[in-house]
Amino acid sequence: MSRTDATVAAVVPDAGPRAVPSWLPARVPVAWWARALELSRFLSVGAVAFVVDLGLFNLLRFGPAGLLEHKPLTAKVLSVVAATLVSWVGNRWWTFADQRSGRQGRELVVFAAVNLVGMVVPVLTLAFSHYVLDLTTALADNAATVTGIVLATALRYVGYRRWVFTG
Repeated sequence: MSRTDATVAAVVPDAGPRAVPSWLPARVPVAWWARALELSRFLSVGAVAFVVDLGLFNLLRFGPAGLLEHKPLTAKVLSVVAATLVSWVGNRWWTFADQRSGRQGRELVVFAAVNLVGMVVPVLTLAFSHYVLDLTTALADNAATVTGIVLATALRYVGYRRWVFTG
């Protein structure tokens, strides 16, 4: 059995010999490769959730109807909830598919808790920018939102790996 077959089988269950590309240098541990794949999947799911979050936030705040034009925090909370649902599906069925447990209810509750903490970060950055610094333009609101999302993304990844997808 080759290095690829033996090590990948130990690190990534049900991964065939093609799980590690042949061009990967032998000095790179297979566990690093598995983590890099997981991280790239996490970031791609996050990119979709980011588009949902920022798109819905801007639609609610600055869209044609201006539904929540004067309520930026309400718009932010609603957009984060929608993005969290997208993130749940993508992370459960793709990013951490090998680590999900049979206890879907427990995973969902812990996932919601991690995302509740993750939601506080961009809401606080938006609140600080909007109400403390009095930066109320669309550009300022979006910059505060993006800053908060970047900070919360690192927190979410650690939370998902450590507490949510532990199977």
